[in-house]
Amino acid sequence: MANTFLVSDTHFGHMGVCKFLRADGTKLRPWDDSEAMDEAMVERWNETVRPTDKVYHLGDVVINRKALKIMERLNGDKVLIKGNHDIFKLEDYTPYFRDIRGYHVMPGVGVILSHIPLHIDSHGRFGLNIHGHLHDKRVMTDGKVDVRYHCVCVEQTDYRPISLDEVLERSRLEGGHPGLSGPLSNWS
Repeated sequence: MANTFLVSDTHFGHMGVCKFLRADGTKLRPWDDSEAMDEAMVERWNETVRPTDKVYHLGDVVINRKALKIMERLNGDKVLIKGNHDIFKLEDYTPYFRDIRGYHVMPGVGVILSHIPLHIDSHGRFGLNIHGHLHDKRVMTDGKVDVRYHCVCVEQTDYRPISLDEVLERSRLEGGHPGLSGPLSNWS
């Protein structure tokens, strides 16, 4: 049976992200150049995802168009939820992704996928917004992690896709209430 995975902000081919710093002054990513970063993330992706698994990439796939070819090397049936850096024409992405969307609702689950975290007034029937965009940060409310959100940027998932089951378990452990019903393995 296929598993469902989530990932965001891979930024393949982006030399600049290898120079970004966290608030404490440490490097955001452990690599010194984009080639080493790309190869390590391809390896981690393929160690995690089987060819038949589904992967929702929650945006910011690449920074330059030529890096899109990396997607050919990655396992999984891939769906792109466009991010703010996914600026190329749709036909540039379609060879690598089965579908391209602005957001995705996980049917019957109470979960919505997006690149940028949704405004809380837009949550409606969703107990959990799984998103990207924030890299090493989390959505905070009143100085605490807001459990209605979960970030799946690679900086928070060991630079590899993370299973939907694991995200939902992490959410529950943090006190979140995704509004789940039915076995996790049946979600698509």
